Amino acid sequence: MAGESKFGARRVRMPGASAIKGRGAASHVSGRFEKTVSRGEDDGWGSLYAQDETDLLPPLATLVTEERARSIISRNDSPDIGFSQSVNPYRGCEHGCVYCFARPSHAYLDLSPGLDFETRLFAKTNAAERLRHELAKPGYVPSTITLGINTDAYQPIERRYRVTRECLEVLAECRHPVSFVTKSALITRDLDLLAPMAAQNLVSVHVSVTTLDNGLSSKLEPRAAAPHTRLKTIRTLHEAGVPVGVLVAPVIPMISDRHLEHILEAAREAGARDAGYVLLRLPHELKEVWREWLQLHFPERAAHVMSLIRQMRGGKDYDSRFGTRMRGEGPFADLIAARFARVYRKLAYARLPPLDAGRFIAPRMPSPQADLFGG
Repeated sequence: MAGESKFGARRVRMPGASAIKGRGAASHVSGRFEKTVSRGEDDGWGSLYAQDETDLLPPLATLVTEERARSIISRNDSPDIGFSQSVNPYRGCEHGCVYCFARPSHAYLDLSPGLDFETRLFAKTNAAERLRHELAKPGYVPSTITLGINTDAYQPIERRYRVTRECLEVLAECRHPVSFVTKSALITRDLDLLAPMAAQNLVSVHVSVTTLDNGLSSKLEPRAAAPHTRLKTIRTLHEAGVPVGVLVAPVIPMISDRHLEHILEAAREAGARDAGYVLLRLPHELKEVWREWLQLHFPERAAHVMSLIRQMRGGKDYDSRFGTRMRGEGPFADLIAARFARVYRKLAYARLPPLDAGRFIAPRMPSPQADLFGG
């Protein structure tokens, strides 16, 4: 059964079939803005959920669309987010993390927050050009830019498109402070830029680690770096002089929360100086993607997991209020906070120093007149 989007025909896998190797979502969950929604109905012969149904469909390939951004710096004033500016080189993310809070953003493109989010990607090929233009504006006030916060700036397609690398080159040239949150070892490719910036207090990195269990990681985040590779990335950054921390995200009750202390211990030993955590968030369509994943991988505990999530979210699947959306509330959330605080103190974690925005030098924009005279 197939559906249609403004980006062309797409094949729809029906929920309930099976997990798809190398993908986090199992179906094309409908976006909240779609006017027409396709649903499968079994004809009584069990054909809809036949075990060999996925074998009849070609493998899910990753499709990347190049796009030209009109603006590139996004701004926010959220009190529970530690940055006010961000740049996202890509839309969608091939890592396929089933829990990704950014999945619902694909609904704005008339695409599914399920499988489309990790297979229909967009590369902003003019991001560096737009970044240079916006930094050069007379009224621009420098403050740390987080590079790749909605989706990972170092996801697999960065190897080919190098949009993140180009943006980082602009920031390095302008001595502009930048921070990263990533779960990719690809960030170490850019140590030739990151290390000199670190020496000027212009960069910091947080590596996201959800679990130390390779089997669980392959289900939760199928195309992201393995847990041991992320720890190695922390060590490599630390040894290169780049300030690095660990972000345990998300903490999932009865799925990954038991790894909290072990992650903090392993990351500290690898060189992480700072640490944080974020509770699982389920905005909009992500609720459906997550429930489907739970039923496929942990059907025996799915009801218990959702019960604990609702206990931490005021009786709902998600509570978007500032102050509670990242940490939750109630006894179980308080227990996670206490466990984190105890290990944070025990291992002598500390906040990374603020980055230096005072070194900023506005970029020089190309001048047609200067080019005419060779200036």
